Amino acid sequence: MSLTSAATLATLDRTGPRRITDLAAVEGVTQPAMTTLVRVMEGSGLVERRGDPSDKRVTLVCLTEAGAAYVRTRRRTGVHAFERLIGELTGDEVEALVAALPALKHLAELESQDREGPKQ
Repeated sequence: MSLTSAATLATLDRTGPRRITDLAAVEGVTQPAMTTLVRVMEGSGLVERRGDPSDKRVTLVCLTEAGAAYVRTRRRTGVHAFERLIGELTGDEVEALVAALPALKHLAELESQDREGPKQ
């Protein structure tokens, strides 16, 4: 799976259903590229399109249960990889990581805000 596909699934998991144009902006690709990507992920059963109950003209891209399971599995795999690698660090290196956690958390929050774009 491409990084853009994985990032799009993670965005949908984190923010809920989105318009294709919103997803394209968040992921930094063109609308036609996102349409193609959504079509492929839809064919794989990872996402589905649904009408927006508040505006019948709008179609939203939503995660399916299979898509949500994929995101959870990918996150779990990443956690296990970090656990294994952290287990190979010295005590001082682990302490340095723990001391850096507040700054890392703040970076993640900033990145998340940046990916979600301006509030409407």
